[in-house]
Amino acid sequence: MRIVGGKLKGLQFHAPAKLPVRPTTDMAKEALFNILLNSYDFDECNVLDLFTGTGNISIEFASREVGNITSVDKHPGCVAWLKTVKDKHQLAIDIRKADAFKFLEQTSEKYDIIFADPPYDLPNIPLLPQLVAKHQLLKENGVLVVEHPSMLKLDQQPGYVETRKYGYSSFSFFKEMKEQG
Repeated sequence: MRIVGGKLKGLQFHAPAKLPVRPTTDMAKEALFNILLNSYDFDECNVLDLFTGTGNISIEFASREVGNITSVDKHPGCVAWLKTVKDKHQLAIDIRKADAFKFLEQTSEKYDIIFADPPYDLPNIPLLPQLVAKHQLLKENGVLVVEHPSMLKLDQQPGYVETRKYGYSSFSFFKEMKEQG
């Protein structure tokens, strides 16, 4: 994986091959950050990265001087890898070893940007926008971005705004979520 912007731009990371991950492609990541940069002042953002895996997205946010980043993954190897990168590059990332769904149920924090990149074979991906809405985890004008396989449609979930497709992967954006009931 390569960092596409900020103070670490161009830096390449080679995560251990044994990690159960599918990192966001550079092309999709660059497109995502172009979208987010047009709407958010990163140095004032509170970011949550769910299913962080290699930390690709968290590291990209840290490279761009986001000061408050929480990264959540339940895999011990992913957590250990990201801690190594964080320490080596002195990045401001709060790393949590936890199940992303349980984390959403338990946190009382509110976020400007929530990014979720769950395993594509996870059957309960549509639950992510529902939990964020239920627990009102977005700040005013906040956004949830869910990366998912392009064949999965999330347009019936609360707060849905749009989907951007990048080959096999898509980003669905959700805002101002109100629980539907």
